[in-house]
Amino acid sequence: MEYRYLGNSGFKVSAVSYGNWITHGSQVEEDLAKVCVQRALDLGITTFDTADAYAATRAEGVLGRALGEVRRSSVEICTKVFFPTGKSSNNRGLSRKHILESIDGSLRRLGTDYVDLYQAHRFDMETPLEETMLAFSDIVRQGKVLYIGVSEWTADEISRGAALARELHVPFISNQPQYSMLWRVIEDQVVPTCQQEGLGQIVWSPLAQGVLTGKYLPGKPPPDGSRATDELSGKNFIKRWLNDATLTKVQVIKPIADQAGLTMAQLGVAWVLQNKNVASAIVGATRPEQLDDNVKAAGIVLEPAIMDAIDSILDGFIERDPAKTVSPATRP
Repeated sequence: MEYRYLGNSGFKVSAVSYGNWITHGSQVEEDLAKVCVQRALDLGITTFDTADAYAATRAEGVLGRALGEVRRSSVEICTKVFFPTGKSSNNRGLSRKHILESIDGSLRRLGTDYVDLYQAHRFDMETPLEETMLAFSDIVRQGKVLYIGVSEWTADEISRGAALARELHVPFISNQPQYSMLWRVIEDQVVPTCQQEGLGQIVWSPLAQGVLTGKYLPGKPPPDGSRATDELSGKNFIKRWLNDATLTKVQVIKPIADQAGLTMAQLGVAWVLQNKNVASAIVGATRPEQLDDNVKAAGIVLEPAIMDAIDSILDGFIERDPAKTVSPATRP
């Protein structure tokens, strides 16, 4: 495993991190989830990503129990706040009330006194940014949170947050965006802004919801049990790529992976890790052996010719529009 500094900080994360967005508490039974977490640890993964809203708060509890026997200082636990955790109008967003209540709920479910990284899951259009950042500042000073970050914020929102973080002396070090060969909306504006402001990326969906593994074939129905067939597995996220034209292009990449001695999954994860602003790529698992494959991407250096060949193949199929980074206009 490779370990990288996150942003302009002394905090390191594993280059491949383990996420439980659509597995723990919903798709994967708890006993199997624990096996996957243990395999992640055995493979050198130390960074674990979750959120209070995943599986209606159940995912945090599963992760907390899976890590219950692990020495706390040997892992990095990251969670997030914004999406609804209850029916009340205040059980969502980035108000001071919701942040202060949500961090206590997350700590209780995770079975820990602090989280290493606490992230604003989206930008809250209904709350003054000053209120949000002051609440983050307070929980940092209370020792409940070591570092703060954001997820899917625009370049302008990140700049505004960074300015307040400097004023409040808060370690604001990360952004968690979607990023893959097919989805590159952060490259034009978000990454340069993060480099300027001292933030690093912990990216999600490096395999485009599994499309970049090559298992979805043009002209064929999705494999049984795959994400594309399961409403609980982010089916709506993957459907944008489930067209024959895109799937055909992905198949053309397979000989490149073969020539490099990599599986398609390893190539996809290694590709995002070539970006110097990316500290870690989040992978999930419904079976522990999936992690064996993904973790081998850590430390791989792809030759420029491989990167150029991928760009050439996917030309016309890559989403680059910065406007695709967007938060809800109102709280969900």
